[in-house]
This record gives sequence, C-alpha cells and structure tokens, in this order.
Amino acid sequence: MSEARVIEYESLAQSNARFMAELEAAATRVIRSGWYVLGQEVSAFEAEFAQYVGAKHCIGVANGLDALILSIEALDLPKGSDILVASNTYIATILAIVRAGHKPVLVEPELATFNMDPVQLPQVITPNTRAICVTHLFGKTCRMDAIGAFAREHGLKVVEDCAQSHGAKLGSQMTGTFGAAGCFSFYPTKNLGAIGDAGAVVTDDDALADRLRHTRNYGSKQKYVNRYVGVNSRLDELQAAMLRVKLRQLDEMTTHKRALAEVYFAHLPDWVAKPVRRADEFDVFHIFGIRHSRRDALRQHLLDSGVKTEVHYPVAPHQQQAMAGILCGSYPKAEELHATELSLPISFGHQSADILAVCQAIHGFQKTAHS
Repeated sequence: MSEARVIEYESLAQSNARFMAELEAAATRVIRSGWYVLGQEVSAFEAEFAQYVGAKHCIGVANGLDALILSIEALDLPKGSDILVASNTYIATILAIVRAGHKPVLVEPELATFNMDPVQLPQVITPNTRAICVTHLFGKTCRMDAIGAFAREHGLKVVEDCAQSHGAKLGSQMTGTFGAAGCFSFYPTKNLGAIGDAGAVVTDDDALADRLRHTRNYGSKQKYVNRYVGVNSRLDELQAAMLRVKLRQLDEMTTHKRALAEVYFAHLPDWVAKPVRRADEFDVFHIFGIRHSRRDALRQHLLDSGVKTEVHYPVAPHQQQAMAGILCGSYPKAEELHATELSLPISFGHQSADILAVCQAIHGFQKTAHS
C-alpha cells in the first residue's frame, strides 16, 4: 500500500455524496414549506419505514435512546422490574432501562456472534424479570426464535434495539418486528443514517403506538390536551426528509456493504476471527468486527499502514464508572469481546479496492501476530 494512501474508517461526506442533490432538494422543500415539526415529511417517512420493515406503525422520535426509553416506559411494567439485556451491548440499551425506572440484568453473549446467547437466559431470569431487551449488534439478528420462545414461556415482553440492524432478517422477518417494539437509531453512521440525530419505534400494537405518539410530544396528540407525562422527543421534518431520500436507497447500500463483506471473507487470513454467517440470517454488516488476541497491536499496525479502524467497544458496560452500583458481577465473555474486537472499514463510501488493501495490510501483521 502506498504510504500516502489513507483508508478512513468512515467518511460520511463520501458516503452521502451519492445523494447530495436529492438531500439538498429535500432540505429546500422543507425549509420553503414553513412547517418544521410533526408535518407531512414525518408522516410520510413513518408510513414508508413501517412498510419497509413490515410493521403496522412507525413513530418517529428524536434519537435511538429516546426510542428505547419511551418504548420501555410504554410497557407499563412495575417500577424496578428486572429487564434482561446483553452484557456487551452499547451502553445506551442499559441507560434506557435505568432511565425508565428498571433494573438491567446482564446476559452473556455468544462469543462467535457478539449477540445475546439464548442458552444463558434460564440462568439469569429472576422472579422480578418482566422483559428482555435485545440488541442486534453489528447488523446481525439475535436468535429471536429461541429468545421469543423463552419470552413467551415466561410471560416476558420483548423490546428490540435495532440501532445497528436496519434491514437485517432472521428468515424472512426483519428486526424490529419480533417483539412489542423495535427501536431504531438513525445516527449518521448507521446503515440508514440521518444528517444528525433521529430515531423511530415500530410496532404492531395499536395501543402502544398511540401512547408513543402522545409521549414523544409532551404527552399530547391534541394541542394543549396532555394525556400522559410526556417528553419532547420528535423526529423533525428536515431529518425525516433526509431519511426518506436514503430509505429509497437502503437496499442498494445493504447490497454494497454485503459485497464488501464478501471481499473480507475471501481475503482475510485465518488467524483473525471473522464474523459468523448462518444460512437463515441476513446480515447487513453495519460493523465488520473481527477478533484477535493482540487487537491493540494489530490496530496500531493498520494505522501505521494507513488504515483507520474503530473498537466497538473498548470498555464493557459493567466496567463503566456510570454503572457503579447499578451493574455488579463478573462478565468474562463481555470482557473478552471488548478486549479483542476490531472494526474494519465497511461503508457505502468504500470500494472493493479499499477492502483488498485493508486485507493486505492485515496479512502484513502475520509475523508479529505469531511472535
């Protein structure tokens, strides 16, 4: 690889360049309309995204964290209920449980997939457990067949954190449609990313959808009539218009990222642990996470070679200062994943040549990897 060449982990400007004319036209349309909150763009995006996912309702909110908090609150669980959640999830999933007034109970993941291990569920359920909050990490669907069966057996509600799984499927069913609510973030780096913060909840439950449409807007659907204690968490018209542009291209973006993943699978060396693929899972590769025991050395080698990477995530939730007194215990599988994971470039702005160059740089680490 040329020393002058740098492969960014992510360039949002490059990824969005393809849509620039449409994005600018959509922004101009909204600005000229004079209606900027809960208008036609939000309603249209909600209808289009619900249809895409295969859900009856979509409720736009300000961000993915709010989507989770409002959805968990809308379940009307007894305050202080235990909610099962992956021990290696991004901390937002856990923050939502705490903010909604409940207790997160950590479930260890499958090392091969990063996702919640259904086998662990019987070991952590308590008499106070009322729900499971699953996170479909890296664009791979959790085993909702096994998790759903466990939830039904024990009368538990299921909320899905779909922040990383836009368009991912188990069988023919998309994430977000397995539980009571599917919560999406449209943070700019997501496969379906806005030009700022944005989020949504999808559901087939009419009552839940109605409550969420109230609570996102001060508890009100009718001006100055407040039915619930709500918040201000509305998907704004500008972001909805941006998302409508990109939703039309989401399948193309997914196809592109899956093609880049194939290059990795074909050219990465065997001495790194690659993502696991299963026949009935349609992965969308929001993140292409490999694992290696000398992760930090490999990351530095790649940086020296002009390849920028990320780590998802460097610190396990139970080791965060914010979780002191909230999360207790030892979670060795989560700690192992957090110590060994390395996220490689895989965006709509990358091309196959970029991915081949990354693989070449990784092969160059082989001697030090075995020293």
